[in-house]
Amino acid sequence: MTTHFELRRQIEDRLDKEVGTIYKEAACRVSLVYPSPYRIGMSSLGFQAIYRLLNERDGVVCERSFLPDDLDAYRNNRTPLLTYESQVPAADADIIALSIAYETEVIGLIDCLDLMGLPLKAEERDARYPLVILGGPLTFSNPLPVAPFADLIVMGEGDELIGVLLDWYRDATSREQFLEDVALLPGVYVPSIHGEQLRPVAQANDIFLPAYSPIITPDTELSNMHLVENARGCHRGCTFCVMRRTTNMGMRTVAPEVVLGTIPDHARRVGLVGAATTDHPKIKEIMEGVVREGRELGLSSLRADRLDDDFVALLARGGARTLTVASDGSSQRMRDVARKNIKEKHLIRAAELVRDHDLKLLKLYMVIAYPEEEMSDIEEMCDFVLELSKICNVALGMSPLVAKKNTPLDGVPFEDQKSLEAKIKRVHKLLGRRVDIRATSVRWAWIEYQLAQGGWGMADVAIEVWKNGASFGAWKRAIKRADLEYAPLRRPENDRLTPGALLDMPAQR
Repeated sequence: MTTHFELRRQIEDRLDKEVGTIYKEAACRVSLVYPSPYRIGMSSLGFQAIYRLLNERDGVVCERSFLPDDLDAYRNNRTPLLTYESQVPAADADIIALSIAYETEVIGLIDCLDLMGLPLKAEERDARYPLVILGGPLTFSNPLPVAPFADLIVMGEGDELIGVLLDWYRDATSREQFLEDVALLPGVYVPSIHGEQLRPVAQANDIFLPAYSPIITPDTELSNMHLVENARGCHRGCTFCVMRRTTNMGMRTVAPEVVLGTIPDHARRVGLVGAATTDHPKIKEIMEGVVREGRELGLSSLRADRLDDDFVALLARGGARTLTVASDGSSQRMRDVARKNIKEKHLIRAAELVRDHDLKLLKLYMVIAYPEEEMSDIEEMCDFVLELSKICNVALGMSPLVAKKNTPLDGVPFEDQKSLEAKIKRVHKLLGRRVDIRATSVRWAWIEYQLAQGGWGMADVAIEVWKNGASFGAWKRAIKRADLEYAPLRRPENDRLTPGALLDMPAQR
């Protein structure tokens, strides 16, 4: 059995491999907690950026904690959730700041609160317990299912707002007074005051851009990579995406010299992160600045219509062996529903670039089950993917549509499980061994949908599921037993659509 000493040794081993870890002493202590394991949490640019920003503040020290890889070992040893930097109980801090990216991380959130010895719901905690602040990508869409666990939620961009909250908290005479005061701030959602009425998302001042990671470590999904954003937000209007142009003033770009100036000398790999990295008007200048120094380069969110010979040549110089693009629609008809201005010619060109630059693979991501999608759309996709496979090796990733709050597709029903499974089975039959097919679990996508569309009642469902082992069966039984209503629609004001009108929408230009 793993011992308490071995659990601490695991943390020390990871710290030994890190470069850029911040060690500090200060009067105000913040435990920054990620409700997934270390490998995932340290791949989060937002998590790392908040860690750096808090530690740059006078009088504040921020230390990290993560959902343990082996929960049973922690519980069997009665080991509390520990911070990494000083290996003290995370609950000993003045403030617990939890970053949550995905709906299904709610179980990890509950696990972390439990390991810290905190009552799960905010209403069960008083001033004896640390203040619990929640933030992260989920707040751009629908944090209602996790709201009962938090004293307050930072909606949207927390770079600037988290510092303001810390200053006000240190000056407050009581927790009640603090929550009443900050409830008036734009971008702050206090569940005990605002109820289930969400607040608009916050936008950080551009002086806080770009976010970049202070720590480089091999023990992450993005091993030994310095992460930095070259832009924030997106200027496009894809109907399924939370980070579309109606969210936080669209796309805000960062000058190439500023992006490159964040890269430390010891960084051998650089990842450009954002919702629309390839749409930066000077993206090639940034890429050239990275690879010129002999560094490896990775980019998120490649768009097929932005790729050309020079772009892929820079990727290849930066060590890329695969090219990953998204079609986000099984047919041209479905791409029009998604307002994804990607045509077959763009994807064909991407395959040709993979071949011409001796890359090994084209990874193509696809969202299926848009409203009114038919088997003929799936068959059109398969015919086209087979044509691509004649040009280069292709891997196809498929995910069912999970309609999110704060998007035009909010409220679109999740497709029937049998129908979805029939479509996936059809893809396997038609593509056979010609294409590597990876499909997201239909059952777990349904769970994600229930959480994405849910309100406060989903917190009680999650607690019940957590107590019963967090299996799919536990989720299904708890959701069915609860018989909850979905949260109100949150479509952007200028994007109010009904499912029947989706196919009549003009494609994005």
